[in-house]
Amino acid sequence: MEKAFISFLLLLQYYIISSSAMTQLNISTDQLALLSLKSQIISDPFHYMDESWSPAASVCHWVGITCGSRHQRVMSLNLSNMALTGVIPRELGNLTFLVYLDLGSNNFHGNLPQEMTHVHRLKVLDLSINSFSGEVPSWFGFLHQLQVLNLGNNSFAGSIPCSFSNVSTLETLNLNFNSIEGQIPKVIGSLLNLQVLNLKGNKLVGFIHMSLSNASRLEALEISYNSLQGNILEWIGNLHNMKVLSIQANQLTGSIPFIIFNISRIEVVAFVDNRLSGYLPIGLCNDLSILKGLHLSKNNLHSHMPTSLSNCSQLQILSLSDNEFDGPIHTEIGRLSNLQTLFLGFNHFNGMIPQEIGNRVNLAELAMEINQITGLVPISILNISSLQILSLSMNNFSGFLP
Repeated sequence: MEKAFISFLLLLQYYIISSSAMTQLNISTDQLALLSLKSQIISDPFHYMDESWSPAASVCHWVGITCGSRHQRVMSLNLSNMALTGVIPRELGNLTFLVYLDLGSNNFHGNLPQEMTHVHRLKVLDLSINSFSGEVPSWFGFLHQLQVLNLGNNSFAGSIPCSFSNVSTLETLNLNFNSIEGQIPKVIGSLLNLQVLNLKGNKLVGFIHMSLSNASRLEALEISYNSLQGNILEWIGNLHNMKVLSIQANQLTGSIPFIIFNISRIEVVAFVDNRLSGYLPIGLCNDLSILKGLHLSKNNLHSHMPTSLSNCSQLQILSLSDNEFDGPIHTEIGRLSNLQTLFLGFNHFNGMIPQEIGNRVNLAELAMEINQITGLVPISILNISSLQILSLSMNNFSGFLP
């Protein structure tokens, strides 16, 4: 019995010594990886790393570093908004316990090293607002636990890799304002957990494929400022969780599917600067109680303004300018108590400006230029203290201004 107990103590001692040595080795690995990153920083104007990242102190106490309580390994590296300039070394891939990496809003440049595939525990990767270049790496498909990938505002080129379909956990994919070309891959629709897809400000072409309808959890689809073409298809109306739908400044044609206005959770609909035609449904706002922004300017839409707009009680921005709308500006628009921006210029509206618009105390921008509006300019409008922009030129007003 005594021998067994002694053997147990010896085994326990060996385990403690081995574990301690292994932990020390792992911490040393993380330290070397971070010091390698520091060596590639050529500008640290606020001396964040110069003063903190010293081998004399524990890695877990360095600025921007968070270690796990269990393994004492680096789990989080956050160097965002530090005005750092440099490149990412291959050794960064040795931070194999890393879960969160944020280098956003700096001046990093160059390509991303393929060794980053070793950081297989990574859930959040934010490299936005830098100067990274090269093609969007296909090896992102090996980061199977990734939930957030933000590469926005860089200089990435090439096409969107189909390997993204391997990252089934992805919830946010942001590639906005790069130089990405080609089409939106059909496989993006296989990302069933995707909630935010932002491809704004690239060089994408082709059609918006209906495979996106499979991403039923999608809450924000932002693909403005590209060269996408074709019609807006009915399947978009099946994305019942959609809150922001923005496809501005493309080459879309055809009419706006009325089914979009049945998405009760939608807050922003933005199709500005396309080639859309047709008219707006009579019951436009019957199911849009939380709509905050309706942006439809610079298209070929026609017919009258729906009186149901008054049902969009949360509406803050109504932009219908530069279309072919006609008919009167209904008094119901005066019920929109949260309205801040009203753009109706460059149309064929006629009749008088409803007095009720003057009751909108939050109104900051009111533009009705180049229409066929008649009568007096309501004095109540000139009493709106929040008003910053008032444009009523080239109409058929009469009377005088106080």
